[in-house]
Amino acid sequence: MRGVVMYAAGDVRVEDRDKPTIEKPTDAIIKSAASCVCGSDLWPYRGVDEVKGPSPMGHEYVGWVDEVGSEVKNVKPGDFVVGSFFASDNTCEICEAGFQSRCIVGEFACPTGAQSEYLRVPLADGTLVKTPGEPTPDLIPSVLAASDVLGTGWFGAVAAQAGPGKTVAVVGDGAVGLLAILAAKQLGAERIIAMSRHESRQKLALEFGATDIVEERGDEGVAKVKDLTNGYGAHSVVEAVGTQQSMLQAIQATRPGGHVGYVGVSHDVELPGQALFFAEVNLLGGPAPVRRFLPDLLDRIYRREIDPGKVFDLTLPLEQAAEAYKAMDERRAIKALLQP
Repeated sequence: MRGVVMYAAGDVRVEDRDKPTIEKPTDAIIKSAASCVCGSDLWPYRGVDEVKGPSPMGHEYVGWVDEVGSEVKNVKPGDFVVGSFFASDNTCEICEAGFQSRCIVGEFACPTGAQSEYLRVPLADGTLVKTPGEPTPDLIPSVLAASDVLGTGWFGAVAAQAGPGKTVAVVGDGAVGLLAILAAKQLGAERIIAMSRHESRQKLALEFGATDIVEERGDEGVAKVKDLTNGYGAHSVVEAVGTQQSMLQAIQATRPGGHVGYVGVSHDVELPGQALFFAEVNLLGGPAPVRRFLPDLLDRIYRREIDPGKVFDLTLPLEQAAEAYKAMDERRAIKALLQP
């Protein structure tokens, strides 16, 4: 089969690789219908995260079950499925509390890489969700979005307690930030402030439900949010970047007693204790428990209540994965979809 491998920063190749096989009785093999490049894939691509030898890439996937292990009961060959980037049994106490991304026996869901023609998913019964029928081609991008960026944006909005009567600010205008805006709108937020300085992303933010655009960053961005909220700050803020500046911007833009949902993959973020102490805000975040939200998100997608697939503004064949990475790195694309 063909699959994407990163050798070093900026060095992405598509190569012949062995098709994955069942290794444990709880595994499933998935034939890919689509995969994509994630913003978090850009950290090693840019050299921020170390690339430790040739690394199979990708953790977002939709497709058909090709084969299952002897203990898999919930899915069978031929089923069209989507799953989280974290594998979980979905039965332990942590999973039952809604944090499947921290399942007591959990592991990475794509050890063989999802940017490939086939992938192996561990803990298939707890990780994979059958779609309500095979999606039409126009729905596949939205179902794919549910596997990570939609579920992550949704978790950010839920963690920030977005809801009726609330003002929500979103720091970050990548796919996760844009879908946090969509989530906040779906959750009933009264006002949604998108913090973005890119025209194409601002346009999509407004389409997803943003009511205000703030282009300033850092202290200037915080001041603008406070200007828009009578000096109080937002009730709910989603941090969808993962840098020191974005985290402090999120905390400082939140009113006392408000909530920050942080879902940007953290890189060298250190919170000053005294500033955090006097901010008096609630913090919840981390890797999103996408599995918690999948049934509801699929229902909304199939009823065409939401169209998160709009974040994919570049579609390329798998063989052109290197161009997909380059386009996202250069911000010529919000999110690139790869077709096997």
